[in-house]
Amino acid sequence: MTPAFSSWHAFFEMGGYAFYVWLAVACTLIPLVGLTLHTLLLRRRLLAEIRQHDARERRIRAAKSKKAAAEAAGEIL
Repeated sequence: MTPAFSSWHAFFEMGGYAFYVWLAVACTLIPLVGLTLHTLLLRRRLLAEIRQHDARERRIRAAKSKKAAAEAAGEIL
């Protein structure tokens, strides 16, 4: 098996087509990295919203049970 390029310089030069090849690589990798970052940030924000919603629901349930307990205690006295 023979290597396609004789040196690193030849690899980066790409047979005279380096501008087009590396431009295509950049045009592929930049959106992929951007999409990955966007997905991670969106996931983090969604999980934070879910935690906030759950905490709010727990507070509402606790307030309702506290109110019901207070009403029940008031009825007994």
